[in-house]
Amino acid sequence: MKYLQIKFTIVIFAAISPLYILAQTGKGAINGTVKDSLNHTVPFANIQINGLKIKTTSNGSGNFTLAGVPAGSQTVRISITGYKIKEQQVTVAADQASTIDFILAEANADLKEVIVSASRRAESLAQTPSSVTVLTAKEIATQSVISPNIANILSYSVPGLGTSTNQTGNSGQTLRGRNVLVLIDGIPQSTPLRAGGRDIRSIDPSVIERVEVIKGATAIYGNGAEGGLINYITKKANAGKQFGGYSQVGLTGNLEGDSTIGYRATQQFYGKVKKFDYIVSGMFEKTGVYRDAEGLVISPEYGLGETKSYNGFAKVGYDISPKQRLELMYNYFSSRQDSRYITKAGVYGESPAIGIAGNRPGVDEGTRFNHNSNLQYTNQQVFGNTDLTANLYYQDFYTIYSNAASFYGGGQSAITSTKKGARLNLNTPFRITPLVPMQVNYGLDLMNDETAQNLVDGRAWVPEMNMVNFAPYFQASASLFTDLILKAGMRAENINIDVNDFSTLATGANGAGSIAVKGGKLNYDAFVFNAGARYSKFKLFNPFISYAQSFSVFELGRVLRAATSNTLAQLETKPIIVNNYEGGFSSTIGKFNLSAAYYYSTSKLGANLLEVDGKYISQRIPERVYGFEIQADYQLLKDLAIGGNYAKVEGKGDVDNDGEFDGPTDVYLNTTRIPPSKTTGYVKYSGLKNLIVDLNWMRIGSRDRFKTNSSGKYLIGEGPVKDFNLFNLAATYQVNSALRVNLGVENMLNKNYYPSISQFYGSGINYVRGNGRRFNLSAGYSF
Repeated sequence: MKYLQIKFTIVIFAAISPLYILAQTGKGAINGTVKDSLNHTVPFANIQINGLKIKTTSNGSGNFTLAGVPAGSQTVRISITGYKIKEQQVTVAADQASTIDFILAEANADLKEVIVSASRRAESLAQTPSSVTVLTAKEIATQSVISPNIANILSYSVPGLGTSTNQTGNSGQTLRGRNVLVLIDGIPQSTPLRAGGRDIRSIDPSVIERVEVIKGATAIYGNGAEGGLINYITKKANAGKQFGGYSQVGLTGNLEGDSTIGYRATQQFYGKVKKFDYIVSGMFEKTGVYRDAEGLVISPEYGLGETKSYNGFAKVGYDISPKQRLELMYNYFSSRQDSRYITKAGVYGESPAIGIAGNRPGVDEGTRFNHNSNLQYTNQQVFGNTDLTANLYYQDFYTIYSNAASFYGGGQSAITSTKKGARLNLNTPFRITPLVPMQVNYGLDLMNDETAQNLVDGRAWVPEMNMVNFAPYFQASASLFTDLILKAGMRAENINIDVNDFSTLATGANGAGSIAVKGGKLNYDAFVFNAGARYSKFKLFNPFISYAQSFSVFELGRVLRAATSNTLAQLETKPIIVNNYEGGFSSTIGKFNLSAAYYYSTSKLGANLLEVDGKYISQRIPERVYGFEIQADYQLLKDLAIGGNYAKVEGKGDVDNDGEFDGPTDVYLNTTRIPPSKTTGYVKYSGLKNLIVDLNWMRIGSRDRFKTNSSGKYLIGEGPVKDFNLFNLAATYQVNSALRVNLGVENMLNKNYYPSISQFYGSGINYVRGNGRRFNLSAGYSF
């Protein structure tokens, strides 16, 4: 009881002491809260009155008090690393306390460069010692005018990401020469146990608010991010309306040949009612026949022509209190091809594979469904200054492939993958000294992934693999000398995989060649580490360095289906640990922005895909991958902006494992992994009333590292890639405040070309041309 009395006295004294001081001095006070543009509080910001020796810092909750401030108009100055300096006039009355919120703009706020994926908390790029590409809603909308295929949008916008395939899959579309982990609101879409190449095209861009691409090996979201991660962050409701919406309808098609016309419709509703906010969206698209620049039907093998795509999305949020929020998200995506054409093989290097009229055997190809749901609870200051984010998520994925003849009897295969997971993330700000603010992120990830690959006729190709992943992690950042950000962290991976007994597919009649393999358990434990630093004092030169590791379970399904041993223990299933070293900088000189990075990554065991006797196997040898990226943008005139980027990557394997990569037996990694160089450029003009025009250019460079085999054929991934150039156009006309008309033209010069994947596969059946000139005409109405 006596303790409670003392505590009550202290609280009362703390509450009335500022008023008592004011009354005695005749001066005023300023109480405030420092927040960022996402309405998160900003702890440990430096606050002072210009011209006076009155200063303080915000506490762990972002709150502060400046006492003894002379009456009158005063300028409050707030500064902290990662945000623009804020100066705001405040009128102070004698013997009174003024209360005001101060909103800080993130550094480079014009580019909306605030990210959550690099550290699983909101931070500006000036606080991030790594290479990051952010696509805003506006940039996504502009590229969607040309093509709503998210793989095309990313291919153009992200340096270091391989070019898109113009197919349902994304084989060869690696990030910095290594596999990329794709996420939707943090939910893994990739299937690393049996990579299916359908993860990039797993959601429609109409429901994406932004895309964050973290480049270079990372373990922040767990297994599979050897080259980095792509996080699709879905839209939130427009809180300014109780009920609003957006409707869009459009036509697509080629300008050469018939039956190419398709259509697309999108409808969204959103709003906020008291403590509830919501957004609901539906999209349907039907494409016509895809044709090349000569009007020939593009091969339907894994094609996007004659495809029906659906996307249903809903997100509902409830603000329990000013500091607590509950949010539920669900997204459904499906894309199915029903073609009236079959493939006529081309002659590699001479003539393309095309579609000719015929009945395709088997069932419709493509992703039958991809369900994603996520329940998220956030609590600011759940205890002390600690913020909490907790997630429960679920993903269910099913996709069907084209007929294959690589096994006896042939047939279509399907990958199924179901993921269930929970995440707990805590963030605590504090100071080790008055001049060194810190933040620590720590938590726990749990995930269960069940993946299998069976044939549509019921035969098992890859047995069910049941993985349980348990991973605690810790990440800390500190600000030294105001402008130097240091980061370091670690993650402890604990992975257990159960594999059922199974038999490999037969190579002849009556089960001939089938091998019975005894299943079992695989256990992996590893610590992965990261560290980095960024110095952000000068806009002219903002450098960073970093070291990061990733941990990936090697693509187990490919090993199992090609097993030649009868026990699991005899198979090569060791994981891939990648070490990524990187240095880079960003610079701003007036209206000119420049950024560049060089990286070097190594792994003791890689996964270079090889073709041996008609089967695909992975070469487990030491690897090194290296390259650089550069990006520049310049506001040439008030209404004219130009810019572009260039990326180059190379990789080699140490076949004799002697620590050197230039020996006579060592090899270049093939082009399924290492994309050719890529250059993009744009010109954006907005000088005509209500009209914005974007002209885009992309150049894919050449890569010719390999020779034909003894039969005069190129093996998979070793075909030479010849360079090609593409020009695209996006034009938007704002008819009035509600109505907008869009026109996109893909391959506007109607160039005949072969995408990289068509060239590096080295076979006539895959030697497929890209799209000829295509248009995308749409009208959108906001209400």
